[in-house]
Amino acid sequence: MPVITVLGTAAAIVAAFFGSGAMGGTPIAEAAGGVLSADATPVAPAGSAFSIWSVIYIGLAAYALWQLTPTARRSARQAALRPWALASVLLNAAWIWAVQLELILGSVIVIVLLLAVLVRILYILGAPRIGGVVESVVTDGTFGLYLGWVSVAFFANTYAWLASAGVDVVVEVPFGIVGIVVAAAVGVATALISGGRIPPALATAWGLAWVAYGRTSGEHESAALVWTAAIASVVVVVVALGRRLSTLRRERGRGAADRGARQPV
Repeated sequence: MPVITVLGTAAAIVAAFFGSGAMGGTPIAEAAGGVLSADATPVAPAGSAFSIWSVIYIGLAAYALWQLTPTARRSARQAALRPWALASVLLNAAWIWAVQLELILGSVIVIVLLLAVLVRILYILGAPRIGGVVESVVTDGTFGLYLGWVSVAFFANTYAWLASAGVDVVVEVPFGIVGIVVAAAVGVATALISGGRIPPALATAWGLAWVAYGRTSGEHESAALVWTAAIASVVVVVVALGRRLSTLRRERGRGAADRGARQPV
């Protein structure tokens, strides 16, 4: 299974690389008539936001290679993760090609499945790890960023589909505010449920911050949207940090109690 994960991940990354227009094809922002452009809807992040994919792809490649190490091979946590990790990269490639083929509704369906897979991965990552810092970075860090970014991308994708289908209300400011607030709420819920994992919060905040920047100019310029997205990005990070500190204090307290219980009377 580790070799399959490596080969599948490599194939998916290559497919995504070509499908994204990096080799001279049509960029995603211009595909399907530009429905996913940076100025398509009030919740579309500015173009620079998508640079996070470079970090995620590097992390996925590192994760796939790490699967070949003896530590990863004997890890029950990694064994449970591998099929879901492979599914996530294949779904990401499928999403890119759905957009290139102008199947916008299909892209929404795919990103919903991708988000569900990444949520499942979040729960798997709650198991104890044996790989130390390396596992923490290439697994928890990579898939945390992946989840946080896709959470924001889901709303951008859904709004783009609705707008392309003629649902004009989605391009109005109030509906944009609703989308931003709900996206932030998802980020906050993820932080609370995961015990304050920082990578998902950072990626969600990154996406929301670029939504704020994107609304400083262009067709959907709006001070209300700028402030809503900017505040939302800060709230997600603050909640995650607070939850993380609370979790660490509780774990230290539990550890101290366990050590005390083992002391001879």
